[in-house]
Amino acid sequence: LLIFNKHQVLMQPQQCQPHSPPVKVAASILNSDLAELHSECNRMISAGSDFLHLDVMDGHFVPNLTFGHPVVQCLRPKLPGVLLEVHMMVSKPRQWVQPMASAGANQYTFHLEPFCQIGSTGGGSDSSSPVVGNVDTEACSECIRHIRENGMRVGLGISPDTPVHLVFPFVETVDQILVMTVHPGFGGQSFMSDMMPKVKSLRDRYATLDIEVDGGVTPDNVSQCASAGANVLVSGTALIKSPDPAAVVAQLKSVYKS
Repeated sequence: LLIFNKHQVLMQPQQCQPHSPPVKVAASILNSDLAELHSECNRMISAGSDFLHLDVMDGHFVPNLTFGHPVVQCLRPKLPGVLLEVHMMVSKPRQWVQPMASAGANQYTFHLEPFCQIGSTGGGSDSSSPVVGNVDTEACSECIRHIRENGMRVGLGISPDTPVHLVFPFVETVDQILVMTVHPGFGGQSFMSDMMPKVKSLRDRYATLDIEVDGGVTPDNVSQCASAGANVLVSGTALIKSPDPAAVVAQLKSVYKS
């Protein structure tokens, strides 16, 4: 066993323990009753959610608007001790680092795509599919440093069209990699099982990395997440809309015990 860094471990395949990091469930509150947001957050924590996942959308990076740092600031004193992850689906991630830190966010998860050159495939049946590449490594690294300087954990996310290898250079400087299992922007979408090879590629390289999956995660498909190596599960509709969210949390985690 040769340990190279904080996440990466070189092992023989039969020795690999893909779920060695702790399994965590985060409730995404996007589809909750926003008029009852505080009580909905408490309901999710009481049900066993390990932390809360707040989707922040700016109407530019994704075609939707949600909430920003004023909402986080209002929730913070009412949820003492609860880890708040802000999932920043925004076109200018660095701009909101300090406001979110001041509001009381604990983890700032932003997307790689604002730091990438994005074009089209240039014809054919998939001509509308974007091509993601040419990462501005310096700007992305500076954003990561800025988040750390403001006292927050760092998460880095990729959308379905983004190749997973583009995040490899940043793994050692972040706390978590987020693999989106839906296209970002709206809740209630169906889980994209074809994103699991990205998760497996990360787990094969980084044995102790927190790998988060977000989008359509339910007890019906969580076994795919577990098999691929994800250990942080964001669940929105399946939790929020359930009459027994505690049972859903237990179901999600039970797959990792079998």
